[in-house]
Amino acid sequence: MLENLSDWAAGIVETVGYVGVALLVALESIFPPIPSELVLGLAGYTASRGDASMVGMIIAATIGSVVGAWTMYGLSAAVGPLRLRAVVVRYGAWIGFGESALDRAEAWFDRRSRTAVLICRCVPLIRSLISIPAGFRRMPLGTFTAFTLIGSLVWNSTLVVSGYLLADHWDRMLAYTGPFQD
Repeated sequence: MLENLSDWAAGIVETVGYVGVALLVALESIFPPIPSELVLGLAGYTASRGDASMVGMIIAATIGSVVGAWTMYGLSAAVGPLRLRAVVVRYGAWIGFGESALDRAEAWFDRRSRTAVLICRCVPLIRSLISIPAGFRRMPLGTFTAFTLIGSLVWNSTLVVSGYLLADHWDRMLAYTGPFQD
């Protein structure tokens, strides 16, 4: 499956370039099964061949990260904490946590929201999900955007540069990052 996904992503990156990278990273922020490691490694590889600029790929990826994060934030803000609480109260036994766990999670996020958004942008899987509590808690959008931008820039730069430096062997980084996708 990863090979099919890799071929599909490579086709988009090669065909659409910067816009393709931004689109794929935005989609990855909304649909976490698309691994950013794959997309960003491809972006770096494409830049290493001279078909794009490394800085341009990092900028495109970061724009995609912010757009995807805004989408998840907006959806979560639209659902709101009251609807979330109603779901947890009604189905808490099925989803594995109850109202007291939700209270603790909300209190933790309220105390550490900035740090959580910044650091979680550099953690596989969680990087896409951190927008959800930020939206539920209606973290100020400017603050959310700033910390998303900084954290995403670090993550994107690391992986695009890795793909660039590894060139034809960029897919080797998936061996190290792949276990975090499961």
